[in-house]
Amino acid sequence: MDLLFGFVIGILASLLGMFLYITLVVHSEFITGIQSMKSEGHLGKIVALGSILDLIIFGVLLKMNKELMARGVVLAVIMLTIVTLFL
Repeated sequence: MDLLFGFVIGILASLLGMFLYITLVVHSEFITGIQSMKSEGHLGKIVALGSILDLIIFGVLLKMNKELMARGVVLAVIMLTIVTLFL
């Protein structure tokens, strides 16, 4: 159960990071920003920037001795990477 919870936290944190980057740095709507980044071939970079929050959450979970949740966060990053490769 903790692994699944960590996975969900990892996905949501990556989406939040991507949202913050697109809205604050690119100054665009989220969906249109994703579409334009995909057409320009920069979608992988956006996902990588969004995963910075996952790194922070991973460290916090390890500090709190929540190893299974931390594994779920890592699994979420791996799954996002694989999905990004095929998009």
